Amino acid sequence: MTDDPHPLKPGKRATINDVARIARVSKKTVSRVINQSPLVREETRTRVNEVITELGFTPDPQARGLAFRRSFLVGLIYDNPSPTYVVNMQQGVLDALKGSGLELVVHPCNRYSDTLVEDIRGFVERQRLFGVIMPPSVSEDERVIALLRDLDCPYVRIASVSLDEPGVMVVTNDHLGAAEAAHRLADLGHRRIGLVRGPSLFRSAAVRGGGFRDALAERGIPMDPAYEYEGAYTYESGVEAGHALLSMKEPPTAIFSLNDDMAIGVMQAARERGLELPRDLSIVGFDDLPMAQRIWPNLTTVRLPIRDMGRMAAEKLLAPLRGVDPAKLSQPEVRPSLVIRKSDIPA
Repeated sequence: MTDDPHPLKPGKRATINDVARIARVSKKTVSRVINQSPLVREETRTRVNEVITELGFTPDPQARGLAFRRSFLVGLIYDNPSPTYVVNMQQGVLDALKGSGLELVVHPCNRYSDTLVEDIRGFVERQRLFGVIMPPSVSEDERVIALLRDLDCPYVRIASVSLDEPGVMVVTNDHLGAAEAAHRLADLGHRRIGLVRGPSLFRSAAVRGGGFRDALAERGIPMDPAYEYEGAYTYESGVEAGHALLSMKEPPTAIFSLNDDMAIGVMQAARERGLELPRDLSIVGFDDLPMAQRIWPNLTTVRLPIRDMGRMAAEKLLAPLRGVDPAKLSQPEVRPSLVIRKSDIPA
């Protein structure tokens, strides 16, 4: 099979160098085949395995463990407080990784921490990550991006606006979805409209809030700052926001929340105050998490395809394995859309 001009001497034990020479590949390629790396073409993998079998080559287990600087792990680094959002994102990443030979490992972080960058450095170096996927808001932190570039660790960022080269970005265009929510409430005749913002550290909070205010202004409805309340993208902060806005002398007739967790919290606050939904208060959320369809009234919300976003990001990360230059990849189209259910009615 090998027709090698320099066969092994009788009794000599085959080495990785022998396999590489006879298979006409590099030693590094042989190491990749031994470690079942997805970075090897199937034709090459077959040829190397045939030589390994013919020579009876047995790799040194210790050498095998040290063969690669990188593992076959993809890291999902996130700081989003919504567990449902994170699970949906994971499912999308796993959809893309299926059959690739790569596995997913998740790493929650806290952007308010003084040790954020060093914590992420430790995670990437310990796991020897193949690459990293980052949803907002950690995807928006340029300190983290600088670290990954310094470590030569491939990454893909998910964000509400473009922050990097198209080959490493999935842009979600959140302002378009917020504008749809504004048009919906304006069309229903609401004029006293409350806004539950997200935390200021999240760019999505500014983008969604800005898109909502701008769209209302286009309809001749200025957003009164007194009707705004900053939440934390959590259910508990939605409850707080709901009580604050509904205790006003002239409470809003409708409230737009910048994520579903807070919107559901607002609904709870309204019920605690004896209001009937949606007769006494219309509520619109953002993200379309599964819970939006399970509560009553079913929540009208802006659908963001979170699972698809995770899949798109992972596919970009995997592009080099499939012979595609990430720099030549186009920006995937992510467009939020309003899903009308039962939680909003005319004023």
